[in-house]
Amino acid sequence: MKKYLLLLCALCLSLSLAACSSTPKVTRVAEDEVIDLSGNWNDTDSNLVADEMVKDSVKRPWLDNFIKTKQTKPRIVVGTILNKSDEHISTETFTKDLEIALLNTGKATFVASKDQKDEIRKEKLDQADFADPATVKKMGKEIGADFMLKGQINTITDAVKNTTLKYYQVELELIDIETSEKVWIGQKKIKKVVGKSKYKA
Repeated sequence: MKKYLLLLCALCLSLSLAACSSTPKVTRVAEDEVIDLSGNWNDTDSNLVADEMVKDSVKRPWLDNFIKTKQTKPRIVVGTILNKSDEHISTETFTKDLEIALLNTGKATFVASKDQKDEIRKEKLDQADFADPATVKKMGKEIGADFMLKGQINTITDAVKNTTLKYYQVELELIDIETSEKVWIGQKKIKKVVGKSKYKA
């Protein structure tokens, strides 16, 4: 009986040690620290591309032309940003990075997206039935957008042995909603070499 108890204790100890050894080590880092583990699209790429493309867009003639004609900042709504890559990329995160970067320039404003408008309109309908009439927000008071921002993310992957080249191409278009004219087209490319190579990834 004593022998079985010793075996049971040894088994429990080994299981405990195995559980401890499989516990992941977590290290907190600064949110702006560049960390590239797999070479896939990440938060650094999203922020970098958004910042550079927005800086390019506000330097182009469409902005000055609009402000001179309308005497106000352009209002922009974000349309569809397509992920045509072979990776899972959060286009929602990239869209938000674009909005933040453009708002921070102080040269444009954003109106709610289609999904956000649908939710807001449902809230107005709900208010019409249940809220104090003095506080009800009316339909038909929305501010229309002047431009729609659309785009896509593409990738090309080339690999040999233990080395992979990841190529990202992000394309954005700003479209005049009234005339359907494309007033700005931007393109940003990123190349990453992942694995053993004479190049630095």
